[in-house]
Amino acid sequence: MKTYLSGIQPSGLLHIGNYFGAIRQHVALLDEPGEHFYFIADYHALTTVQDAARLRELVFETAVTYLALGLDPAKCALFRQSDVPEVQEITWLLSTVTGMGLLERAHSYKDKLANGIKPSVGLFTYPILMAADILAYDSDVVPVGKDQVQHVEMTQDMAGYFNGAYGEVFRRPEMRLEQAEAMQKVPGLDGQKMSKSYGNDVWIFESGKKLKKRMGKIVTDSRPPEEPKAPEELSLFDLMALFVDAAELADWKERVRKGGEGAPGYGHLKGRIAEAMDATFADARARREELVAHPERVEDVLQQGAATARARARAVRDRAYVACGLR
Repeated sequence: MKTYLSGIQPSGLLHIGNYFGAIRQHVALLDEPGEHFYFIADYHALTTVQDAARLRELVFETAVTYLALGLDPAKCALFRQSDVPEVQEITWLLSTVTGMGLLERAHSYKDKLANGIKPSVGLFTYPILMAADILAYDSDVVPVGKDQVQHVEMTQDMAGYFNGAYGEVFRRPEMRLEQAEAMQKVPGLDGQKMSKSYGNDVWIFESGKKLKKRMGKIVTDSRPPEEPKAPEELSLFDLMALFVDAAELADWKERVRKGGEGAPGYGHLKGRIAEAMDATFADARARREELVAHPERVEDVLQQGAATARARARAVRDRAYVACGLR
């Protein structure tokens, strides 16, 4: 029986890129036989969120989002990363066998630096903590998007370093890339990859006038509606494709391609995206409101998940301690 592991960082409200690139996949994976661990990476979030009240709010919101979107706690362990302290112990063990060169090659570290995010030791050693997250539960399968492949590869390397020094302690995880294509098709409002860090995202549960206003910020050019345009050049069609069926999408594209009198303007397209997204998440939005009204239910889920996760992580930690002479 396989063990599946994935996590999401509560560094901001989860957006539609998170849903189509990760959350939807996580929910679907629960139908596959095996053990499933999903953690909220609050330790990781400390590299960007340094406001205690805000972090607690985002952790709660992340848990609520997963549950509202269909993650069944009866089929998995959903928990806070910080409720499993054994992960930090494993992080230290891995850091003693991991070379600086491996960390310096991390894409995520270099990308954040390039986007003006102040570097810290925590940001630099981020991949080690991520590796510990994966290895602590004897994970077999790690669902990732294309931009996270390197993290799993680095985890495999670190497990190999430790096992090479102390024997077969950590299980080598494998990645699963089923949703990589979907992640590439969720552009932000500026046409680049949607990201909380870049402020070009759209909250999953945004609705009504606020959602229409947000979608109105999709970057377009100044061409008038009647001018024919190539749909493949317009990122807003990538967003529309997420929420309307193929026939409707094809009709909108054809009208834009032909141009002329009656052709839709960018405002019409943005309005339709907002309307379709609002409808897509209507049921989940209602479930979210119910959960927000009963935070004790959410906390019970997290505590139960943490108990399951700690039992597994403690066993792996102890195995590693014995191997390297700490027991």
